[in-house]
Amino acid sequence: MRAKVDPDICTGCELCTQTCPEVFYMNGDIAETKDTDVPSDIQDSCRQAAEECPVEAIIISD
Repeated sequence: MRAKVDPDICTGCELCTQTCPEVFYMNGDIAETKDTDVPSDIQDSCRQAAEECPVEAIIISD
C-alpha cells in the first residue's frame, strides 16, 4: 500500500498527522508522507486518515 498527499488540495488541518503519525507529518502548513510504502501493521490507521481527510487530499493505492 502506498500513500501520498496532494499538496495542492491539503489545507493543513493536521488530522492525518494525529490519526497516523507513523506515515504523515507536517512540512510547514502542508501534510506530507514520511515514506510512501505503508507497513502492513499501520495500514488501517492510514486508511482512516485518508477517509477522514476533510478535503480528500490523501491518495491511497494498493
